[in-house]
Amino acid sequence: MALRVLAHFTPGDRVLEQVASESDWLDVHWVADDDDDAFYRELPDAEVIWHILRPLSADDLGRGTKLRLVHKLGAGVNTIDVDAATRLGIAVANMPGANAPSVAEATLLMMLATLRRLPELDRVTREGRGWPIDATLGDRVRDLAGCTVGLLGYGNVAKRVEQTLRAMGNTTIRHTSSTRDDHNVNWVSLNELLTTSDIVSLHLPLTPATEGLINAEALAKMKPGAILINTSRGAIVDEPALVAALRSGQLGAAGLDVFAHEPVTAENPLLGLDNVLLSPHVSWYTADTMTRYLVEAIKNCRRMAAGRRLYSTVNVVDDPLLTAE
Repeated sequence: MALRVLAHFTPGDRVLEQVASESDWLDVHWVADDDDDAFYRELPDAEVIWHILRPLSADDLGRGTKLRLVHKLGAGVNTIDVDAATRLGIAVANMPGANAPSVAEATLLMMLATLRRLPELDRVTREGRGWPIDATLGDRVRDLAGCTVGLLGYGNVAKRVEQTLRAMGNTTIRHTSSTRDDHNVNWVSLNELLTTSDIVSLHLPLTPATEGLINAEALAKMKPGAILINTSRGAIVDEPALVAALRSGQLGAAGLDVFAHEPVTAENPLLGLDNVLLSPHVSWYTADTMTRYLVEAIKNCRRMAAGRRLYSTVNVVDDPLLTAE
């Protein structure tokens, strides 16, 4: 019997083509992440959920009476009630590093676009005011290689960002993380990273310890005119404090792919600021990342179908049907 998967996102043609080759043993039902009627209709028969962003609550998981695995297509599992899944005997797995190339590129894109004032220049050029150019531009625009970049967190994405920055000639890159290499002279405290960096880029998971970490006090420590980049999780930043810092000029700009509440609504004051570059939590979303995601998701489903223990689980459950290594 085919393994039944609830894929909780809307597929593109390449995704459908990749999954179609597994149709002899994998029965995938596609549900848009904003279609709760279809989600709850499919949930009771699903053995596996391929999960991206729409949160999965304890109540959701409890309705999945046949569920054995929630596979996060990505790294962060903060949108899944992992404790509830564990109580219910549902494995939760993720894919560390699968989206790192795409998120790292998007991070660098935001660094360059905000540093070079690309949104502003695009706007004035379209308005016919691009030349003669603003005389203050030469005081405000920097070379990325000449900036001190602080990477807050040092996982797969931050390591790729650092590699590219060094290839571009940047020699002043500072890190802070819960794990560190004491032989690397670039490790600094959070306080020093905030006070000395021209660009602060966030690369942290959302946990009770990181929620609201970048608050009004932290923003006040940053260099006047510094730039904040966030491609990790929105709730790490206190958004009202960020709005205030951007309006006052304490921060020169921000590049944000994530928000405290998603999808971001039109009422969010960040959308009304000219010195903010925004994208809707899609830094990971490329054809290449989706291919990597599906390779890993299909691999784990194949292991489940064969009665083998799963890769990359973040919790421990006793599934009597998974006995082989």
